[in-house]
Amino acid sequence: MKKVLFIVGSLRKESFNRKLAQEVEKMIAGRVTVEYLEYSDLPFMNQDMEFPVPEVVDRVRRQVDEADGLWICSPEYNYSYPGHLKNLIDWLSRPLVSGDNQTPLAINGKKVALSGAGGGGATARCRAKLVELLTLPFIKADVMIEPQTGIQLGEEAWTEGRMVLTDEQYSALSGQVEAFLNFMQ
Repeated sequence: MKKVLFIVGSLRKESFNRKLAQEVEKMIAGRVTVEYLEYSDLPFMNQDMEFPVPEVVDRVRRQVDEADGLWICSPEYNYSYPGHLKNLIDWLSRPLVSGDNQTPLAINGKKVALSGAGGGGATARCRAKLVELLTLPFIKADVMIEPQTGIQLGEEAWTEGRMVLTDEQYSALSGQVEAFLNFMQ
């Protein structure tokens, strides 16, 4: 069975994007194995500590390498992706062995789906910038450009901390699930 690794772009325990990932998880239950990447302990990328590779970096790279697909659910911070998500991708873009720029990286060729829950822009700018970043010539992730799902959160999110998907949003997310399962084939 194929494995999908969820990367949640918010570190908040009750994040709407974690809830979004959990909705996707329910939709794909039994069709793929699901894991969540825990990377809150990842240090800032720093070439002074790149080798020997910190254990947390090695663990994150292994999880990415072992997955058949990555599903990133991220909020939009200041019209872009969160800094800690960029830091994760920075670590994934670095050589695995000092001075070796030929060995493929854990993220190279990885199938990637993008979704996000947020304000009025429904994370469109964040997702566009993630496509730009993930498809750089040295990162070479295989991003599913369409469909993506952007969820504009309703009032209940901001006042009660609840994420309620409309029928249209649920349908869009369900369509993205089916497309990504086919994309991973």
